[in-house]
Amino acid sequence: MTTAIGRQPGRMPGWAKALTAVVAVLAVLFAGIRLAVLPGIKDLFGTETHDRSGPALLRSIRDMSRYDAASGTFQVVVDLEKDAKFLPDAIRGTRTLYVGTGTVDAYVDLGRVGERDVTVDGDRTSATLRLPHARLGTPALDADHSYTVSKQRGLLDRLGDFFSDNPNTEHAVQQLAVRHIGEAAGGSGLTARAETNTTAMLEGLLRSLGFTEVHVSYGS
Repeated sequence: MTTAIGRQPGRMPGWAKALTAVVAVLAVLFAGIRLAVLPGIKDLFGTETHDRSGPALLRSIRDMSRYDAASGTFQVVVDLEKDAKFLPDAIRGTRTLYVGTGTVDAYVDLGRVGERDVTVDGDRTSATLRLPHARLGTPALDADHSYTVSKQRGLLDRLGDFFSDNPNTEHAVQQLAVRHIGEAAGGSGLTARAETNTTAMLEGLLRSLGFTEVHVSYGS
């Protein structure tokens, strides 16, 4: 008569022991990464960034004849909200709060100065110049100092971003930031400062060449 020998109670199967050992090893490894006690492990599980961009291509060259006489830095907070008709904001709609920082240059176009705009007396001691009024350049947004503070999106907009090739685009708020910065520059007196600086530059240059009297005026 034979008696079957059953598995003794409380004994852990072999596969369970192996699984427990693997879990324990992983726990030690990640703990080492967390506490920085295992040098080199963090790099093993980290990510790498590769710049595979192509070379920059020269598209055009143009000669510059303007004197950049002043530059202003501006910052604007853009609050852009887009709503959908007959749908609540939680379903369809976005609201973006964006801080835009940019610069605007004010310049005098010396290339527009003709022979009739410059008068020099016979003994070359007095000079009179008539220059065009200073203008504002195109606002340049500073990407390093511009950022999105918050962005609220409805459910449909979130789904659209998920399936889009270019999610979370900031093009609209960036355009608004550039427009508002340009408007602020227009009322800042930047062009007046540019004309003052241009006058000072020309007076110093011509006096260094022997002119004792220098008269600079501006006209359209």
